[in-house]
Formats: sequence, structure tokens, C-alpha cells
Amino acid sequence: MSIPGLFAPGALAPLDEVRFAPAELRVIGLDLSLTSTGVALPDGTTYRIKTRDKDGDRRLLHIRDSIRDDLEEHEPHLAVIEDLPKHAMAAGITAQVHGVVKAELLDAAVPYALIVPATLKSYACDHGSADKARMAAAAYLAAGAEFADDRGGDQCDAWWLRAAGHDWCGMPLFTLPQAQRDRLGKAKWPDAYRQRYVMGVAQ
Repeated sequence: MSIPGLFAPGALAPLDEVRFAPAELRVIGLDLSLTSTGVALPDGTTYRIKTRDKDGDRRLLHIRDSIRDDLEEHEPHLAVIEDLPKHAMAAGITAQVHGVVKAELLDAAVPYALIVPATLKSYACDHGSADKARMAAAAYLAAGAEFADDRGGDQCDAWWLRAAGHDWCGMPLFTLPQAQRDRLGKAKWPDAYRQRYVMGVAQ
């Protein structure tokens, strides 16, 4: 696989116009945080990478090593990451996590997409300001998904990021209104995977 190249946003094709690729698609969803990173693995299971303040910058190594293990074990075709908020005080801290995780993805040649929180919420709930409870309720309604030990909504967000990746590649995990699916056109997607899965290009 090539290093990710991002392309201009565009609307999703209706499901009946999508040609599904025969190979199984493996997507990993990542809601990155220095204290509690949510991970949705390609098999649909979710977990949190929890760190301790007293470990300081070594928390970055713990997150990096956990993601590295996931990439080696599950060999995802695509990673979908919640993008940094543009005007948040904590963005600088979270950016450190983005740096080490993106480095791992690049080393593993796993293309990655970036979705800002408002776009993810609009995709999941048709509301760009949906709270964690509403996101969790939408996941349950869409696929019966529930998340243990997820007060911050990290696993839920990661789950929706994985779902968004499947949807963008023409392999949706469940049905959503077309207007919500079209919100994914605002995200930054790796061009190679749009071509390979949605346009039916051979692998």
C-alpha cells in the first residue's frame, strides 16, 4: 500500500450505484487522546488505551506500542482517525498523540483518513453537536452496539469512525439516510481507497 494521499471532498454514491469489492475490508477506528484513546478493531470490538498522568511523556510510547500491536495483528487496509479540533485548548496535547500514531501508520503503510468531530456527529446523528449519549444511542439503534466502561465516549467515537470508513469504501455496516452518508464527503480520505473500493478498481 502507498503512503496516504488526501483528495478533495465529494459526495458518496448511492448504495445501489456502488460496486462492492470481493475482498474483506479491514478498517480500524481511532479516537486519539493522551489519557484515553478509543480503538475500534477491524473485527468490530472496541477498547480503550488508558494512560496515567504520572508517566508523563512515556504515555506516548504506551499508545504507540498498543497501536503498533494492533496493526501487526489485524493488518488493517485503512485507518480512520478523529481529526484535531481547530480551536481547542487541548489540541496541542492531542497533536502529540497524532504524531506518534501517524508515524506508526506510515511505517506500516496503512492509509488513513481524518474526520473532524462535527462531521462524525453529523454522519452518526444528523447533528453536528450531538453529545456522547446521543452518539451511543445512535450506535445502538444502527447496529445494537453497546460500549462498556466508556464514560468519555472514546470507544463509541472509534466505532463510528470505523463505520464511516466502511461506508466510504462502499461496504457499509448498516443503513443510514443518504443525507447523513453524504456528510462523509467533508472528510479527508486517501484517494487510493476511494478508487479501489468505491469505484471497483481491482486490488
